[in-house]
Amino acid sequence: MASSGAGAGAVRVRLAVVGDVHDDWILDEDTKALHFLQPDLVLFTGDYGNENVQLVKSISDLQFPKAAILGNHDCWRTHQFSEKKVDRVRLQLARYGVDDMAGSARKIYDAATAAPEEHSVILLAHNGPTGLGSRIDDICGRDWVAGGGDHGDPDLEQAISDLQRETGVSIPLVVFGHMHKSLAYGGGLRKMIAFGANNQTIYLNGAVVPRVKPAEAMNPSTISTSERDELQESASVGPMSRAFTTVDLFDGTVEKISEVWVLVSGAQAELEEETVLYKRPCEHM
Repeated sequence: MASSGAGAGAVRVRLAVVGDVHDDWILDEDTKALHFLQPDLVLFTGDYGNENVQLVKSISDLQFPKAAILGNHDCWRTHQFSEKKVDRVRLQLARYGVDDMAGSARKIYDAATAAPEEHSVILLAHNGPTGLGSRIDDICGRDWVAGGGDHGDPDLEQAISDLQRETGVSIPLVVFGHMHKSLAYGGGLRKMIAFGANNQTIYLNGAVVPRVKPAEAMNPSTISTSERDELQESASVGPMSRAFTTVDLFDGTVEKISEVWVLVSGAQAELEEETVLYKRPCEHM
């Protein structure tokens, strides 16, 4: 996808990233949270739910500009036991004309170079690229084996490298998910942001999983009568906090990235927690 750059005039853009959903999505509730955040574009990093067609349909009904990508949990699974076993990953790749890593890198490259010259390019993927570290807590580090390892995608790294070496395409941001923030076996938290050479590209992992949690204990004295009535009427969906990662850009440059939890209670939505992951140094603003 492309965002306006200097040639198109200085503009401010806000992105809201919805990391791996894993069934934690309610259209009405998430819409309230997004209305509070006021993004210009919503990005979905995939892994919506195993065969959860209704959830995917509800995301398609979201009344915000959006871009989405599939994840490994969004594959075709239903089959008869009498069927011959099929490599479903290769089947999916073949559907999109991808035969190998080189071909995949070329498709990413071609899509990026098709953007208008005056635009910056934001890459959306399910998993991040190789080359961002191999420690367990690195942005794409393997956390399910003791020795760690780089679990990024080599085709994405190759495409970005080729674009930076061969073209003038500006890539201020690469957004992905897949590698959950909470590490396996209670191993702590993952680094959710990384920087390319000379900080020209920021790599953002939005996979805060689970992305929905019960709201912090609410003080009854602070709840108005109308809010209490709304909560009683919608008892099936109590106050919950919903995770997003917001990205603010100006003139094609990332200014601020925050992980936010938005409390949705009845018809109300408010910021419950914000963790700033990145803020552009003042001397560059």
